[in-house]
Amino acid sequence: MPSKPAPMKKSPAKKAVEKAPEPAPEPKPAPPAEAAPAAPTEDSPAAEGAAPAAAPIAEDSAALPAADAPTVAAPAEAPSSEEIPKAPTLPPPAVPSSAPLDVSVEDVNDSSLTIRWKTPEAVGSSSLSGYTVEYRKDGATDWIVANEELTVADRYCIRNLTAGDLLHVRVVAVNPGGRSEPGVLPEPVPIHEIGDRPKIRLPRSLRYCYVRKVGEQVNLVIPFIGKPKPTVSWLKDGQLLDTKRVNIRNSDRDSIMFIRSAQREDSGIYEMTLKVESFEDKATITLQIVDLPGPPVSVKLVDAWGFNAALEWTPPKDNGNSDITGYTVQKADRKTGEWFTVLEHYHRLSATVSDLIMGNSYLFRVFSENQVGRSENGTVTKNAATIQKTGIVYKPPEYQEHDFSEAPKFTTPLIDRAATVGYTTKLLCSVRGCPKPKIEWLKNQMIIGNDPKFRQISNQGICSLEIRKPCSFDGGVYTCRAKNAQGEAMVSCKLEVKQVILPETDKEKGK
Repeated sequence: MPSKPAPMKKSPAKKAVEKAPEPAPEPKPAPPAEAAPAAPTEDSPAAEGAAPAAAPIAEDSAALPAADAPTVAAPAEAPSSEEIPKAPTLPPPAVPSSAPLDVSVEDVNDSSLTIRWKTPEAVGSSSLSGYTVEYRKDGATDWIVANEELTVADRYCIRNLTAGDLLHVRVVAVNPGGRSEPGVLPEPVPIHEIGDRPKIRLPRSLRYCYVRKVGEQVNLVIPFIGKPKPTVSWLKDGQLLDTKRVNIRNSDRDSIMFIRSAQREDSGIYEMTLKVESFEDKATITLQIVDLPGPPVSVKLVDAWGFNAALEWTPPKDNGNSDITGYTVQKADRKTGEWFTVLEHYHRLSATVSDLIMGNSYLFRVFSENQVGRSENGTVTKNAATIQKTGIVYKPPEYQEHDFSEAPKFTTPLIDRAATVGYTTKLLCSVRGCPKPKIEWLKNQMIIGNDPKFRQISNQGICSLEIRKPCSFDGGVYTCRAKNAQGEAMVSCKLEVKQVILPETDKEKGK
């Protein structure tokens, strides 16, 4: 019999696990005899307790010697209550990308060919490693790799070619998933120098939307260059042109598109392609044929109150192939039936019509407008708006009356003056006041009254005192006094009456 192996010393961690309280009862373990039948040692009590946890390990390690069984079973006691870690999820396998797009010729001469392309639509979960460019001569079956190392650019120049050869070219995208489907040049390329590359010289007026009205002629001249003579082709919305509607005439220098009478179905995107062997140039022309719009779908009378009516309407179904720029609203009295425009170039879909006449009934209609003009017909409301007669009492606005009351005030005073005996004289002054003041004249502080020698006149605030043929006794201080309810005012002057002294010689002649 083989010698009994020396007992292994247990680690402090293993002892702590054995002394720990037993866990909750688990499902009935397998018989201890199946766990380790060939290794009875001094540690058998511990081995029996760990038999259920060590059973999978014992099966996986059947090739190990039986003497090592206690060594394998003992470490399994500690993680008995832990979950077994799950295996990591493997990433999905790499998938090749889709084929490169739009493979075309960029340049060609007698010894080289330059092509370009666009990145594939679907690259895959991993990025592209690069591109492989391959070519073959016309009639051959074997493809020749042009680039020994992958290129990451979107163009490549194939060099050291033979003039006159006809080459087929393809591009393959490469990523960790492998090679993609090839992107193939549509037509084989002849290797020789091109005189003038095709170039369309699109007029500036055609670079934007070209607008014409229905019934007008369309005559577009598009010049170009290219040598040898380019091949010109036209498409409308990706389809061939209808030669019954559109006439095309090509020359060495230009291409003319002619439509005798444009209709709305002629609108669309026209694409002109100019091609010289493997080189081509394209230009697009957007043609828009516009017409008058249709009327609004419906017009509704929403409400009528006072002298107003509220309307709403919906946009027309046919906009004339152009944006609606506004609306025109008209009204008509049902008595006369005459239509009058109340709103023009109106942009909203609702409006309020005011200043309607009381007692009348009105119909309304709405026209649509676009850049061509106003729709031929208008949509009329089904119901009429009746402006009811109501008892209206006019209440004039109340204004606070201004108080124009003013005490008398002399604006022009009396002036001292001298008079000659026997010659009538006047004293003048001006006065203002509200109410109209009463005028009195005084001589030396005595009221003159109705003395016939004096004539008192007061007109429009001008006061005058006429003294008829004054004598020396009529001199003195004259006063004009103005009086009303607000007060009184006075003004005075001095009148001097002089006697005419004749010389003695004149006296003697008078005798």
